[in-house]
Amino acid sequence: MTKKKVNNDDLLANIIKGIEEVKGNDIDILDLRAIDNSACDYFVICNGNSNTQVNAIVNSIQKTVSKELKDKPWHVEGMENAEWVLMDYVNVVVHVFQKQIREYYNIESLWGDAKITTIQNKY
Repeated sequence: MTKKKVNNDDLLANIIKGIEEVKGNDIDILDLRAIDNSACDYFVICNGNSNTQVNAIVNSIQKTVSKELKDKPWHVEGMENAEWVLMDYVNVVVHVFQKQIREYYNIESLWGDAKITTIQNKY
């Protein structure tokens, strides 16, 4: 049985919903489609205030995407210390940081050619 291809817009919307459910902060979507040799179409970057909140964000994203789209990440890494968790949904890669780790790595600046959309917090 082949896996149904998930629409990027639906996936992005559900990832954002999962982040917002547990009050993840500073959500940015980087559109990488116009960049040569990028590994995926989009990065979603957000942060939490502690390893507990980072884990809650990751779990909320997984639960929301699974429930709404019947999809799960191809790969997740970084759960051990929950300072930077990467969730790979193939076309969309989610980076969930603790705030100070996000500031240190500043991956948005590495992808300076990407179109960045900032999602305003709902709370």
